[in-house]
Amino acid sequence: MAKKKAAPATAKVGDYAILLSPVITEKSALVGANGQTVSFRVDPRASKEEIRGAVERVFSVKVEGIRTCRFMGKTKRTMRGLGKRAGFKKAYVTLVQGSKIDLVEGL
Repeated sequence: MAKKKAAPATAKVGDYAILLSPVITEKSALVGANGQTVSFRVDPRASKEEIRGAVERVFSVKVEGIRTCRFMGKTKRTMRGLGKRAGFKKAYVTLVQGSKIDLVEGL
């Protein structure tokens, strides 16, 4: 009896709640110059394994490694006193050789 091939996993609604947005800055362009590292702003409660699964399901790629870092919100002066920006969590996702995510197509 022949084994069935596993169908590629499709993205779930929760995957889009983990991956909030891609980070497109000068630093992320330098880090991702080789085309294998992409940075995302992610849910601060998400673990590395949840981020890995979300990226693999949404973009249909294989992830080699993930580095995460948390950023504290800055205190800013406003007209009415002091305010504070919200903190966030960023994930640098390294893809296996041959995989690529093109976030900015057609430029």
